[in-house]
Amino acid sequence: MNAPAKPSTATAPDSRGPLRPTDSQLALAEAIRDGKAREAEGTEAVPASRYTDPSHFEAEKRALFDREPQVLVPSALLPEPGMAVPHDATGRPLLITRDKDGQAHVFLNVCQHRGTRLVEGTEVQCSSRLVCPYHAWTYKLDGSLVGLPRPETFPDLDKSQYHLRELPSCEAGGLIWFAPQEHADFALARTLGEDFSAFEMDDSFLFRRKMHEVRSNWKLIMDAFLESYHVTRLHANTIGPFFKDGITAGDSIGPHMRSAVGRLEEMESIDLTDMADMRRVVTFAYQLLPATIIVPSPDYVNVMVLMPKAHNLTLVEDFMLIPEAPATDKARDHWERSWALLDGGVFASEDFRAAELGQQGLESGAVDHITLGTLESGIKRFDETVQEFLRDHA
Repeated sequence: MNAPAKPSTATAPDSRGPLRPTDSQLALAEAIRDGKAREAEGTEAVPASRYTDPSHFEAEKRALFDREPQVLVPSALLPEPGMAVPHDATGRPLLITRDKDGQAHVFLNVCQHRGTRLVEGTEVQCSSRLVCPYHAWTYKLDGSLVGLPRPETFPDLDKSQYHLRELPSCEAGGLIWFAPQEHADFALARTLGEDFSAFEMDDSFLFRRKMHEVRSNWKLIMDAFLESYHVTRLHANTIGPFFKDGITAGDSIGPHMRSAVGRLEEMESIDLTDMADMRRVVTFAYQLLPATIIVPSPDYVNVMVLMPKAHNLTLVEDFMLIPEAPATDKARDHWERSWALLDGGVFASEDFRAAELGQQGLESGAVDHITLGTLESGIKRFDETVQEFLRDHA
């Protein structure tokens, strides 16, 4: 049921030269440099009820989170064969594994004997076998049943018919996607994977992961990463001084959105075909439908997976991917400071808190719509995309 990742077109940092951006990444950077990026025209609005109405949230859940392919975790969570990790935050008892051949799988975390939860906890486990705690039915990491105690007491049992229930999945560009329904199309996941391979996410080391509980609608969290208007204000004491207001170049890959903002005054002297150079002056952000945010910094990448629980409650798992495992205390201290700045300072204390304050304000009924300026047009485009899915699956 797994689809293999499509090889990236990016050039690896070896004898062939520096890592190169994909053609579409380069096009966005050149649009900024050449003054071809354009602001949206006019003020727009989105109804407040799309953030506060429980029935609207349930419709989104059915149309998006119960149907569409979505990111589950970075590949770096399971870097080696013989690993497994339970995952419950989507509302399903999932089990992600990497079998002896290195293939990633997503199963329902349920023994096929009596329906017992197979693996407990939330941490990665290293093992070549999965053993049910109730009756010790044993599975390989590819989901096949390989043994059970007292097999003679099941005289007609065909082990090949008791494979763990597998969900459609795809690994591409350093991300593991899954889909709740059969016959999922992961073509766009593979296309996006080429971009993420250009950031070397395939070979990244997972430095930290943390689950946040945010008391807001999931789209209020997404909104913060769909516009640059707030950056120098909300983040004035953290990352704001490193940014300036500017026009963001953006495009779409199917329903997924990609944006780039560059420091124009520094771009003239940069070789934009060298990804390492480009990342020093151009900040990319990806908003993957339904609810994943990818933010590459100059030397690391944050992956945030949003898992809505209610119209006003969202779990956000933040992963920090770095180029390689820290080899020294100095290197570890450097990454610890970066993690504390982004996860605790920028995301938790500023972006997520602003989303919670927005939820409180919208639920008061004081405004019946949110107002969007020309630097916030990405929010309107994202809302229109969500509404299209709702109409298609009404």
